[in-house]
Amino acid sequence: MTDTLPRQAGAAEAAPPSSAASSRVDLGDLRVVHTRHWFRWSIGIVVLFVVAQFAWSLVTNENYEWDVFAHYFLSEPVLQGVGITLALTVISATIGFFLGTLLALARLAKSPLLNSAAWVFIWFFRSVPLVVQIIVWYNLGYLYPTLGLGTPFTTDFWIVEFPTVQLISAFAAAILGLSLNQAAYSAEIIRGGLLSVDQGQLEAAAALGIPPRRRLTRIILPQAMRSIVPNATNEVIGLVKGASVVFVIAIPEVFYAVQVIYNRNSRVIPLLLVAVVWYTIITTILSIAQYYIERHYARGTVRVLPPTPVQRARHWLGVQWARLGDSGASPPPLEGSDAAPLPTAAQHSNGNDAKFGGR
Repeated sequence: MTDTLPRQAGAAEAAPPSSAASSRVDLGDLRVVHTRHWFRWSIGIVVLFVVAQFAWSLVTNENYEWDVFAHYFLSEPVLQGVGITLALTVISATIGFFLGTLLALARLAKSPLLNSAAWVFIWFFRSVPLVVQIIVWYNLGYLYPTLGLGTPFTTDFWIVEFPTVQLISAFAAAILGLSLNQAAYSAEIIRGGLLSVDQGQLEAAAALGIPPRRRLTRIILPQAMRSIVPNATNEVIGLVKGASVVFVIAIPEVFYAVQVIYNRNSRVIPLLLVAVVWYTIITTILSIAQYYIERHYARGTVRVLPPTPVQRARHWLGVQWARLGDSGASPPPLEGSDAAPLPTAAQHSNGNDAKFGGR
């Protein structure tokens, strides 16, 4: 009884390592089973069917009247309307975001007067519908027949005086309505972006003795732009489509232009499609610009910028071209990817790394 356990222990130590060697598993012999996403595939098939059905109807349905669409798509009234729409958008967005920045800074100021005045401005112009604002500005002459500079609290405009109807034309009324309405919404977007920056950034800049204006332009705004740009782009896109409300004061933007045409020839659907396609083109261009602006301001948050769609397409073409060749050369690396390409198993394997149970 006393020598049984030592003999068994010794026998175990003297046993050959055949059992450990047989328990090793070669990873190269294992079959990879991919996860089957049945629900995702089902939804994808339904989406493809709906898209194909709609595309088929676009081709076969004669009521779309694509010949009428092609005739008026590049017509002179429509192109002039597109130009007026772009002009209204650019001018109103520039003035709106400039005033919105001032209002946002006033809302964040320590002065109760500036804070209250900015709050009242934002409250009022967000409360009144845009179309009402435009009509009021267009008919401002009913309230104030003349505008000018002179003695305060009187109508003695001895310095300069203008008839309101001549000073505020239809285009000026549209710019005033769109700009002031945009300023109210832009102020809250910019204020939210400024508040999203960590307070420690402002405190550190103040501790370094950086002037307040330089703190705002060099430290706070560049970091806030990542939060401002998506919402600001949505506002600009909404402004492009919102400019269509100026048809109430007979400004011939693109929607008004197609309205005039289909009121004459009764081809409503083809002319509305003309406006839809032009709005889609403008929105697509703005969306592409938004992507690259967001990518520019993301440099401070990621080590390597994500690849652009053009870079992804070039990489995909390079991979497909490499597969056609017989040289066995590796495909070109993806430019701007977040991580370096993963090495192959042959570059790291030493003969035992693909085994389990080894010592």
